Amino acid sequence: MTLLALLRHGQTEWSAQGRIQGRTDVPLDPAGRTALAQRRVPDEFQRMRVVTSPLLRCVETAQLLGLDDPVAEPRIAEMSWGDWEGRHLRDLRDTLGAAMAANEACGFDFLPPGGESPRRVLARVSPWLAEVAAANAPTLAVAHRGVIRVVFAAATGWDLLGKPPARLDWSALHVFHLDPRGLPSVFRLNVALAPVSAAGARS
Repeated sequence: MTLLALLRHGQTEWSAQGRIQGRTDVPLDPAGRTALAQRRVPDEFQRMRVVTSPLLRCVETAQLLGLDDPVAEPRIAEMSWGDWEGRHLRDLRDTLGAAMAANEACGFDFLPPGGESPRRVLARVSPWLAEVAAANAPTLAVAHRGVIRVVFAAATGWDLLGKPPARLDWSALHVFHLDPRGLPSVFRLNVALAPVSAAGARS
């Protein structure tokens, strides 16, 4: 089994406002940068290989946490929301009504216009998971909510409908085992980032 730890990026102006980000390359906001500068990855994850989504909010998150030599991996970029990027989900529900409800009821096949479905996200992430498993290199990846959700769904059998099997803290690490084929199973969820010591060390 290979360990894979997934961490969502820090706060951006859009995430604070509840706007859909998708592939839009929104940077961290000042509050997000300040929060991350006060945290570090727990010691048990410090020696992992580090991978990030190429989007700036993930790259900045890795830098602020003091993670060394991160490698950009395009396959763990956020799900594309196409024409709906920059919108609020509540507004889409209000505006589109039954059509939006029917789309959301598709679960893995939910599809924003001009975007991609969670099923397509899993299809592009799965070969990367298989490569991580084949390399047998414990990996910490800074990614996105949409990516973490599909890995979690694959690990638990959740169909992305209704309440998830567990509540995920989006400021914490979520740790999975990958079998030799790259299929995930849950190891530990909601592993909190550690505070930086008074001396500011990131040991």
